[in-house]
Amino acid sequence: MIASLSDTTRLNNGVNMPWLGLGVWKVENGGTVAQTVKSAIRLGYRSIDTAAVYGNETGVGQGIRECGVPRDELFITTKVWNSEQGYDSTLAAFDASLEKLGLDYVDLYLVHWPVKGKYLETWRALTHLYKSGRVKAIGVSNFQIHHLEDIIRETGVIPAVNQVEFHPYLTQKPLLAFCKDQGIQLEAWSPLAQGALTSHPVLDEIGAKYGKSASQVILRWDLQNGVVTIPKTVTESRLKENADIFDFVLSPSDMEAIDALNRNERKGSDPDNFNF
Repeated sequence: MIASLSDTTRLNNGVNMPWLGLGVWKVENGGTVAQTVKSAIRLGYRSIDTAAVYGNETGVGQGIRECGVPRDELFITTKVWNSEQGYDSTLAAFDASLEKLGLDYVDLYLVHWPVKGKYLETWRALTHLYKSGRVKAIGVSNFQIHHLEDIIRETGVIPAVNQVEFHPYLTQKPLLAFCKDQGIQLEAWSPLAQGALTSHPVLDEIGAKYGKSASQVILRWDLQNGVVTIPKTVTESRLKENADIFDFVLSPSDMEAIDALNRNERKGSDPDNFNF
């Protein structure tokens, strides 16, 4: 039972990762993202997820420095972008991200997309960073089962996390089952389908039973599926709402009703067919 904002999942290398965090995709760099990070941390969030391509690592770092919470109580994620993939370029990209963040280490470093012909060497670079102690855990993002099988077979190193698009329109049951079997923590980006599911008749009806919004129902569904979730927002009221999901439990029938919304519909790109 995941009962509070401070609850964590134990990754396959023993590192504890919060179940709920803040995503900052498309949040403006500088004061906007710094203030959002500080607001989230003040409300009890301890996990912040950014990426090199978001262009806001500097502001995230500012928020971390100004938040008043010790660094070792926070869980910071960033990612290597596609144009920087490859062994040596990934190591350089990590150094650049660390400098922008103003940190000595990150808690989780991810391969942002499985760039064909590059992601294996990128993964080898991440394993090097992990062994160096500058990263507490390493993982991937947007990897399908065959990508995961590939890096595990070729390197023998199982990712701690796979961050993917995951919401009621894209339930990814086979991928979730594979990750659970391999001890890989699945993490949801765009858990509200980029806003498409903030209201839906089925979700609204379920939410009414618990006095919760459709968004809160989805985030709770994530947790009860054993999926870490990182909804994005810049408003304090929504930060509070997103965190108010620990005082109810969805029934098995409600979980099934949400699962039944699946359309295998992506709001983002297909990991097997992208060109960036």
